[in-house]
Amino acid sequence: MKRRAFLQTAPVLLTGLPLSALPHRTPHPRSAAPRKVALIGCGWYGKSDLLRLLQVADVEVVGLCDVDEHMLEGAAALLKERQPGARPRRYADYRQLLEKEKPEIVLVGTPDHWHALQAVAAIEAGAHVYLQKPVGVDIRECEAVLDAARRHERVVQVGLQRRSTPHLVQAKRDIVDAGKLGTVAHVEICCYYSMRDRAVRQEEPVPAFFDYDRWTGPAPLLPYKGLPHRRWRAFWAYGNGIVGDMCVHMFDMTRWMLDLGWPLEVSSTGGIYVETAADATITDTQHVVFEYDGLSCVWQHRTWGKAPDPEFPWSMKIYGDRGTLEADPHKYDFTPTGGETQRVEALYEREKFPEDVTEKDIELHAAPATRAHMLDFLHAIDTGSRPVADIEEGVISSAACILGNLAMLDGGSLSYDPDARTLTGGDSALLARRYRPPYKRP
Repeated sequence: MKRRAFLQTAPVLLTGLPLSALPHRTPHPRSAAPRKVALIGCGWYGKSDLLRLLQVADVEVVGLCDVDEHMLEGAAALLKERQPGARPRRYADYRQLLEKEKPEIVLVGTPDHWHALQAVAAIEAGAHVYLQKPVGVDIRECEAVLDAARRHERVVQVGLQRRSTPHLVQAKRDIVDAGKLGTVAHVEICCYYSMRDRAVRQEEPVPAFFDYDRWTGPAPLLPYKGLPHRRWRAFWAYGNGIVGDMCVHMFDMTRWMLDLGWPLEVSSTGGIYVETAADATITDTQHVVFEYDGLSCVWQHRTWGKAPDPEFPWSMKIYGDRGTLEADPHKYDFTPTGGETQRVEALYEREKFPEDVTEKDIELHAAPATRAHMLDFLHAIDTGSRPVADIEEGVISSAACILGNLAMLDGGSLSYDPDARTLTGGDSALLARRYRPPYKRP
């Protein structure tokens, strides 16, 4: 996309934080009193995160919050199935929930444009936070969440659960850290899922059970064209497209595997090349390069056509001079130079957690990873340590992906200085989106 065209479809992109192999955790010991937990955002993944926490810890769910009454009812009914005695109070306003319930742990599973506001509010209310990725929709939001977590000494685990995925933990330990790849100088990460919303919809009345104005929050109030659940990711107004949704997982996994920090610079090209008729405003094709000293990490997504490697349509491939590691949430292949490929599959825990098998919309392969991620989160709370996907790590991965979109917009290479909190190569105004009044930045 050219700069002008991008600005027309994504006006919200225009409107300072120093950032300095997971073992499997055993089930969390039951404390004298269950921890008080609240869920903000009762959609698909919010409910999924809550159910995984219930499987590994003794908690009392004291509050559920959503602006969709039907989502609230569904979450309450599902919770009652798992905890028959549960009686959480329901809220449409997360601020009231935080004030009245005073939860010790808050799970944030709302759309991306709400992450930073709700995470900061929960931290300031005294809660530890399990925050779905990305940390924010702009870099200033990411800075604000990190600042709040450090200032109030709260644990924030970002939902980048590839760091807790059993077969990937094994790959890092037994292959990458063991030096079996040799010298690594190139990584390819990608997503070729046909996941971009292709519909053209007409404006319609907002239903009585859904508070669209409150759902929109600080984002632009777009014409209402039906419930935005799940498909909101197709619009720049609410997130950072497929780079902010799917690349952040693979890029974070790469950084974790190879012990990488901030990229030196980020560049990107892309646009809407094929699916031009849809309402969606995010790219259907994009290429992002994350440059490090002696290593390049290249992202490619395309929501149309065939995946180059159908075995690994959403994946990471690390190339070393002694071998190659191809990995995704389902499996990994290690191929030593001149040797045969060795495959390891994802761990499933159907026997240990039989309720997984009948749970609607569950990602069976990801459930063990999320449970391990929750246990690591609880361990960090108990010990005062940093979790494996600590907020600082989440900020680096989130902000680097945001830089990818900004680089595409600005038509050049961008660098972010985490100490000075400045942008090199582009307008610093790009670091913060405009907020819709009367909402104020955290």
